[in-house]
Amino acid sequence: MHRNVFRTLSALALSALLIGPAAAGPYPDKPITFIVPSAAGGSPDVLSRLITTQLARDTGATMVVENRPGAAGNIGIALVKRAAADGYTVGYGNINTLAVNRSLFKRLPYDVDQDLTPVAHMFDLYNALIVPADSPVKSVQDLIELARKQPGRLSYGASGVGTTGHMGGELFKSMAKLDVMFIPYNGGPAAIQDLLGGRLDYLFVNTSEAAPLVKSGKVRAIGVSSLKRLSLMPDVPTLDESGLKGYETVAWGGVVAPKGTPADVVATLNAAIQKALQAPDVRTGLATLGAVPATGSPEDFKQLIDRETAKWQKIIDTAGIEKLD
Repeated sequence: MHRNVFRTLSALALSALLIGPAAAGPYPDKPITFIVPSAAGGSPDVLSRLITTQLARDTGATMVVENRPGAAGNIGIALVKRAAADGYTVGYGNINTLAVNRSLFKRLPYDVDQDLTPVAHMFDLYNALIVPADSPVKSVQDLIELARKQPGRLSYGASGVGTTGHMGGELFKSMAKLDVMFIPYNGGPAAIQDLLGGRLDYLFVNTSEAAPLVKSGKVRAIGVSSLKRLSLMPDVPTLDESGLKGYETVAWGGVVAPKGTPADVVATLNAAIQKALQAPDVRTGLATLGAVPATGSPEDFKQLIDRETAKWQKIIDTAGIEKLD
């Protein structure tokens, strides 16, 4: 009697070991939390929700978007770092949180290389170089010549230190060898108002923000930060073709997971994201916001992060930007 019970229990235990993880079902089989380290309503949030909505349709998984703003995105990414490495908590990572902040801050609550796993590069956003409509500046070369004639007199602004508007401005300043002033603002609208009011000479702003201002006749776009002309502003030349060869500032964004997330889960999620980016609704939504869909493997995304980290570290060091606490 006891011997038979023992044999039965042993067989059940062996079966459980053999079946193992398969009993849990294929990934994903429960809700996925997607952390956006910025406030609701901004470009990262809107773009992330556009793509996660399609992911939910394609995979059948519930996608829960959580906005965790603060400290230039560092708070949200730290939450991704501390999550279980099972693919059910991932986050939006971009040029700031994965590249610029590494050189801009004295300390970060996460280590990009040690704490995070790149999953997928989702999209690229670009900036437009704009001047007031009544400015005598009609081209990038006009702006460069004016700045050189009046060293230390011209100023540009951006919605905070370390933003692509700021970094793109410092890259422009470095490549054109200009002496201009940078003025940080608490948000893009305030900087745009000062440009319209004549208190700034130029700005680098997202093309989706610039396009309606250009259409209304309030500002003039004299360049875009991409290497190829953009469909949103087809008549505006790139800074590269305007004499600054190689100039490029990309506000890229993608998905990261906690370090240790299984490779097969990362691959599954990457493939799902690539598929979602091909959906007509997603492509239309991205185009409306001035974003260009990206493609590539997790390793491709890792290489982009490494290149951009080195690029912006050099600009931050050259500009002598004081590190933030």
